[in-house]
Amino acid sequence: MTDNDPQNQPTPPTRRAAVALWWATAWSEGGLLYRRWEELRLARRAGWHKMANWIKAVLALAGACAALVLLDGGIGVTNDAVNRLLDAAPAVQVGTDTSSGVWAVIDNPVRSYIAAHSASLPISASTVYTVWQVTGLFGLLGGFLRSSGACLTWTAWGAASIAMVWSATPADGRTIATGMAVLAWTAASAFALRGLSLRPAVFTQVHNAGARVEPHLHLPAPVTPPADDGTPDNVHPLQKR
Repeated sequence: MTDNDPQNQPTPPTRRAAVALWWATAWSEGGLLYRRWEELRLARRAGWHKMANWIKAVLALAGACAALVLLDGGIGVTNDAVNRLLDAAPAVQVGTDTSSGVWAVIDNPVRSYIAAHSASLPISASTVYTVWQVTGLFGLLGGFLRSSGACLTWTAWGAASIAMVWSATPADGRTIATGMAVLAWTAASAFALRGLSLRPAVFTQVHNAGARVEPHLHLPAPVTPPADDGTPDNVHPLQKR
């Protein structure tokens, strides 16, 4: 019987045996799964900056997924709450001159503009007018509390209101109505934009380490002239090559 006999050839390992060998090797000291388990076990004590990068990636991905789920649910709940609040708000007559006094110069053009441009919207003109009022109130109160987002909202709300007054006021009184709207918005901005300044901020940094500086005066050492032995200085000994 020769060595080429198929009966003498070693039997190749089965797939199950190969998987078992890989599993044992991976969990042995220094193996792939062993190192991953050690990194996971030490992650709590290592902190965010020293933990393994793959753990950071898994945590970041899980946090992003959780944030998306919460945001999706929160948007639905907020939308339902806002719709119920607006439906519960009393209906406001839009498109009719119901205001009186100085406020009517600004409010009536806004009502007319909203009534003329909200017919194709899925909400009523009364709801749009309520949202306009709530937005202005939010910008005024939030800006007074020095919120940057509220200050931007107040600025955009004022610009939109002035544009509506200009567009909806008749031509003979448009300039006066727009000027009064600008003055009213500017006066209210004293509260909404409280703390803002048009002057550029200048920051001066002085670094003082607290070290005591003592002046020192360095004088060169006096040069002592060589003693005069009577030998002329222009005579040099003859050197042999």
